[in-house]
Amino acid sequence: ISPEPQLMVTGVDFLRSKNMRLHHTDAYENQSLVARRGQGIEMKLSFNKELSASDKVKLQFSIGEWPIKTQGTLISLNLRSGKDYNGWRATIITSSNKECLVTVTSAPNAIVGKYSLKVVTGSNSYKPENDAIYLLFNPWCQEDTVFMAGEAEKKEYVLNDMGYIYVGSADYIHGRPWNFGQFEELILDSCMYLLDLSKLKPNARRDPVLVSRAMSALVNANDDRGVLMGNWSGVYTGGTSPLAWVGSVAILQQYYKTKKPVSYGQCWVFSGVLTTVMRCLGIPTRSVSNFDSAHDTQEDLRVDIFLNENREPLSNLTTDSIWNFHVWNDAWMKRPDLPAGFDGWQAIDSTPQELSQGVFQCGPSPLKAVLEGHVYMNFDCKFVYAEVNADKVYWKVKTVNGQNKYTKLAVVTNAAGKHISTKAVGQNTREDITLQYKYPEGSLKERKSMQTATSFLSGSGSGARYASAIVPRSRMGEDVNPSPQEHNEEPPKPEIQLEITSKSPLYPGNPIDLNITAKNFAPKSQIINLAGSCQLQSYIGQIKANIGCIKETIKLESKSEAEIPLKIEADKYMGILASVGDEDVIKVTIIAEVEGTDKKFAKDVSLTFQYPPITVEMPATARVDEEFSCAFIFKNTLSMALRDCKLCVEGLGMFKMTLFDEGDIEPGRIIKSKIICTPKRAGEKKIVATLASIQVKGISVEKIITVTE
Repeated sequence: ISPEPQLMVTGVDFLRSKNMRLHHTDAYENQSLVARRGQGIEMKLSFNKELSASDKVKLQFSIGEWPIKTQGTLISLNLRSGKDYNGWRATIITSSNKECLVTVTSAPNAIVGKYSLKVVTGSNSYKPENDAIYLLFNPWCQEDTVFMAGEAEKKEYVLNDMGYIYVGSADYIHGRPWNFGQFEELILDSCMYLLDLSKLKPNARRDPVLVSRAMSALVNANDDRGVLMGNWSGVYTGGTSPLAWVGSVAILQQYYKTKKPVSYGQCWVFSGVLTTVMRCLGIPTRSVSNFDSAHDTQEDLRVDIFLNENREPLSNLTTDSIWNFHVWNDAWMKRPDLPAGFDGWQAIDSTPQELSQGVFQCGPSPLKAVLEGHVYMNFDCKFVYAEVNADKVYWKVKTVNGQNKYTKLAVVTNAAGKHISTKAVGQNTREDITLQYKYPEGSLKERKSMQTATSFLSGSGSGARYASAIVPRSRMGEDVNPSPQEHNEEPPKPEIQLEITSKSPLYPGNPIDLNITAKNFAPKSQIINLAGSCQLQSYIGQIKANIGCIKETIKLESKSEAEIPLKIEADKYMGILASVGDEDVIKVTIIAEVEGTDKKFAKDVSLTFQYPPITVEMPATARVDEEFSCAFIFKNTLSMALRDCKLCVEGLGMFKMTLFDEGDIEPGRIIKSKIICTPKRAGEKKIVATLASIQVKGISVEKIITVTE
């Protein structure tokens, strides 16, 4: 009798479309199988003969350059025994004729990355042609540390490839549309490249805590040839202005193709790209904007602002700053590395601001630790705590005999951390998440959190900077009365209330017309010395020019108010607009001193410019693979010409990011640019456009289209 032929594999079918539908990965534009850990993957094996009871079949999954069993980078699964190996197992579902259907379930803490498969039968081994399997984090798996319960939440924070990033100022918040595009071509491969670049050991690649910290470092180019070069100078030659980007896709694709940092980014771009990378890897993530964000370089929970006699800020002395807004990210995960109670949202930040363990990286910082003031928790909670909690202290600087003399003018205790915002789940609206970061101002819990935080900081000696400094924090000493019955009362209303309002919307090229209102709530009349100044600033608080100031003494009867106008002609600021490299802000600071007392009150406001809109003309519906045209129209209704205009447009699943050079647009001129699109996927799709010029930084628009099969 001729001997039985040796068992050999003749084919492996990864059942890609079925598996990817079940794994919520069917949107990835990738030829290989993309799966999530801790969940079964079905495969069909074909053999040269029927499987007999004595045949041995092993599935070998390997990851990395030198796969070895002891490192967990080589997984060898015996199909016959179905035995668990490192939390992985493979079992035969059915076997008939020369085919065999198997299920492979990876461990819920498996190494995340790109695996390859080899099937071993006796002395033969078979490698499928496209043998790559991408294994991602799994928020649908209860044993995975990134597990998230709600379906709507997972749909938003993992699967939504579009969204908004909130910018502007605390008084004027607007959402900038952003295409995250985590499923587009090459995005998954660029994330795999970043994982390799991170030098994380294989075991570390199981852990979302270490992966998210590494990604916060790699999205900026500062230490490690990462994705994006930051630039806040206003000069963007040799690159793309941070305001021109409409999403992360073009950035990550360019980075993956060139393996060189992409120019340029500012905080919302860093955050948008980090959201893309994290969602692509399967970690639930959101972009978060903090308005009036403190950048506290001394780590004393206090931002010191130094003013001259005219109450104009002195930029050479001020190292701390308050950014009009700053954008970072929250990522969702358990924290087994910390004591109980710190699971859930963790702040991570890829904008290069301060070194952490020698690298520009930040987080993950548990929101719960920030909320309760546990600033010593890993990682970087102290920095995040200061961003949302720092006081603002105004100092008057006078030079006496060549020495600077500092006098404390006023303390604003709720200066930082306003309207912390993210896109709402399942809706195109803004959700305010401030209460996830801090307790209500003046509440008992907020004071307790302050005391916890300051108890860990007070040993730093920061209070010795000025003799008149308050140690360690203004509201701990003089402003908090510890008697118990006062704890839950509202903080008392100040005697003098200041308001700054704009009489009409602010359009570049028009005068700035402001009203300053002072109200006296005291039972008697008071004489008030008002001093204020107005600056053109960048969004990170850099002063570009002082454009106006005001000094008035007014007498206010009890329970009365007075209005003081402040008007600034357009030519005062027009010439400087071009020098601000990002979102322009008009910052107005007013300090009121009550004569005959040491009572001082401060108020500031950030005003942002309004711009004419871009309109989009296109059909409301389209069909897959049928082309349609889309026109972008902009009329310059301003009284000034816009120089060097660039229109940037993108439609995920329809057309790649396209840049139109529009040159100079004179007042009254209308421009029209057209693009022909061919949708590749069905569903609700969005077209996003931005227009940036030298003076007007970012006008954006979005339009939705429904694509049917």
